Amino acid sequence: MRVVVFGHGPVGQAVTRRLVAGGDDVIVAQRSRPDGLTGARFAACDLLDREAVLAAAAGAEQIVLAAGFAYKSKVWRAAWPTAMSNVIEATRTTGARTVFVDNLYMYGPQHTPLREDMALTRGGRKPRVRADVTRLWQRAANLRFAALRAPDFYGPGVHQSHLGDQAFGNLAKGKPAMLLASPDIPHDFSYVPDIARAVVTLLEAPDDAYGQAWHVPSAPITTPRRILEIGARTIGVPVRIITLPPALLPVMGLFSPMLAEMSEMQFQWDRIYQVDASKFANRFWADATPFEVGVAVAARSFAEARVPDARRSAIPSV
Repeated sequence: MRVVVFGHGPVGQAVTRRLVAGGDDVIVAQRSRPDGLTGARFAACDLLDREAVLAAAAGAEQIVLAAGFAYKSKVWRAAWPTAMSNVIEATRTTGARTVFVDNLYMYGPQHTPLREDMALTRGGRKPRVRADVTRLWQRAANLRFAALRAPDFYGPGVHQSHLGDQAFGNLAKGKPAMLLASPDIPHDFSYVPDIARAVVTLLEAPDDAYGQAWHVPSAPITTPRRILEIGARTIGVPVRIITLPPALLPVMGLFSPMLAEMSEMQFQWDRIYQVDASKFANRFWADATPFEVGVAVAARSFAEARVPDARRSAIPSV
């Protein structure tokens, strides 16, 4: 089966590896050819260029949208509606089935576990963008399109995440892990290989799984502190944590553009952030990778790399 994967970040890479291992004909489409691409073909493509998207998707039976844009509200407002419209057109033109790897911003602030049937928010800059692009695919007629939504994710080689360079990466260097919120508030995290498994599950599912959203199953919710303790124990270092209180983000955002972008997302960290994935679990599978396994793999990957890169920063990737 021919599958076009738009985007080759951590999730795109994991999806590509899984598809290639399964014998699919995989085309990775993005602006530049990724290093070390094996088992898959490459198509140069800018998601903001409609003709390029249609050309990359030509002949596809399945499409995976696993791309991301710079974590800036202005960029998201300009890029995401265009990219989504282009992928919708490619889905319609090819007759392919599309799985969109999405986040959970579109629900906005909530005080109960997040469910797929919650109303889409109209507040916030980035949450509103994600809600708007959701409405685009929901309103498009005659499409086989599904959204797979995941909370903050982690895994080997996942640098730009809350459990990335500034957390596991710092611990691997003998430094304190730096978090943007309390380490003791329970928070759901998805393991990247589990996200890839869920993507392939939907690609292999019957058509009735499309036209709707699904939440990725995660390991039972726990605190960032416990996750970091598992990672530190795995690589034999002490657990030290520095926390930047969310209340300071608006002030520090005056001096740091990235922290300014993060300040509106405090609702993800100032309360229990839990995702209800029972819909997916009841239909497909529920055996998400335990933290004891996934965190150990992730922590070891940072310990083995130990390559600082000042260009990376701790921001959500999806």
